[in-house]
Amino acid sequence: MPSPNTNEDALVEMAVAGVITTPAVRPGQYIPHPDGRATVLPGMYGITYNVRCGDRAFGWAGDHVEPGVSIDDDANSGRHHALHYLNCIGNSAMVTSGMAAGAEGIVVGEHARILVQFDPDAHALMAPGDRIQVMTKGQGLRLTDFPDVALKKMSPRLFHALGITEKDGRLHVNVAMELPIRIMGSGAELNSEYVDQDLMSGDRALMAELGIDQMRLGDVIAIRHADHHWGRSYREGAVSICLCIHGDSVMTGHGPGILTLMTARNGEIDFTVDPAANLATLLDLGA
Repeated sequence: MPSPNTNEDALVEMAVAGVITTPAVRPGQYIPHPDGRATVLPGMYGITYNVRCGDRAFGWAGDHVEPGVSIDDDANSGRHHALHYLNCIGNSAMVTSGMAAGAEGIVVGEHARILVQFDPDAHALMAPGDRIQVMTKGQGLRLTDFPDVALKKMSPRLFHALGITEKDGRLHVNVAMELPIRIMGSGAELNSEYVDQDLMSGDRALMAELGIDQMRLGDVIAIRHADHHWGRSYREGAVSICLCIHGDSVMTGHGPGILTLMTARNGEIDFTVDPAANLATLLDLGA
């Protein structure tokens, strides 16, 4: 089956840069469980040494655990938003300062910060404050024969790696699993070019029954009846293709984070479940 046509040749490639952040602890320190218990857990920002794409999303002694390194620029400036809005999954990155200068990595997620994964040897040499430059490409990518299908945070590299095909007027994508829209939680209010949406994973029995507790960081995900063109809303017959970018949470309404990659309102997207549909495999990242 042929691949769909895109406007890839018209895309602009630009450099943006940020620094590796330091870990942050929530104000008040304690993170509440749904039953009222509270805990202090690591998870967001900084450098994570032992969690990578392809690893589990559930089961860590952490909260919103992020793979790779988390980078940002001044959170109160346009540079912060340039990092978020211009970056696309699969963009190339390079360390430009510090002991790991010259190391090359790949953008693997967008959370409160941009997530970039490098080789473990490079991670071992990095420090908060080291500068990372990303060669952004993908914002503005569209399917020329499917004007009503929106691509979000999709680099050409990832688009080609997904092996999307076209048959009988529909796009076909392989995904690692399907999620029911009824478990989607925090983040529905955000536009789908900026930050992710969390699963509501507090019902652990339901997560096990549906097999969602087997989700891996970097898994490509499908959600039926989810329209992510602007915000994230319910629309009968819509389909959105997403990416798991951070780990589980003990907080009510929060769980692994799902970043939008593609969305269609009128049945233009179909999918097949294939457990190999993960960034670690698609972009040859290792796990």
